[in-house]
Amino acid sequence: MKAMRLLCLAVLAGLFSCGKADYEYASNHVHFVYDNSIHLDATLASAMNAMAPGTFCHVWKTGDSHIYFEDFRKEPSKQPITATERMNAYIIGVYNESGIIVGFGQREDPPVFYAYDAQCPNCYSDTGLPRYLLTMDSSGKAACKQCSREYDLNNHGIIVKGDKGKKLFRYHASTSGPNGVLTVNN
Repeated sequence: MKAMRLLCLAVLAGLFSCGKADYEYASNHVHFVYDNSIHLDATLASAMNAMAPGTFCHVWKTGDSHIYFEDFRKEPSKQPITATERMNAYIIGVYNESGIIVGFGQREDPPVFYAYDAQCPNCYSDTGLPRYLLTMDSSGKAACKQCSREYDLNNHGIIVKGDKGKKLFRYHASTSGPNGVLTVNN
C-alpha cells in the first residue's frame, strides 16, 4: 500500500512539474574577472559590499583600454586595464560597450549578489541589436527608454512596469568583498 501511494505521488509530481522552464541564468557567454584590490574603485566597491544591499553598479569597457563604473548618479569612474588584465578576453554582457549591472539585492537575507546584462532583454531579443541600454535609479530599478519597461534589480530582474516579457538576462556572479575580486561568468 505504501509503495502504491509513493508511486501515485511520484506520478502526480511529474505531471505538475512539466511545463515551460524559466531559466534563471542567460545562455550567452560572459567572462569578466576584475580584482578591485588593485584598482580600489569606490563605485564598484560600494556595489560589492554585502552590508550595502540595493547598491548597483554599471560596468562596461570601451576600446580605450579602460573599464568604467557608474552608479545611479551617472558619475562614471574609469580604471586602466593592466597588462595582466589585457590577457583576459573580457566579454562583459552581450556587448562590451553596454556591459553589465552588478550589486547585492535587498530582498533576501543574506543578500544575493546579482549580475545582469545592461541591455533590455526584450528589445535586444526582438532586434538582435545591442542598442537598448538600461538606466538605473536610486530605488534599484532599471528602465528601458525604448519599450518603457522597468525591471527590479533587487528581485531577480523581473518586470515591474510595462508590457509583459522576459526578465533581465542574469549571469553567474560572485564577489570576495568591496576591495576583492568580482567574477561574472556563464
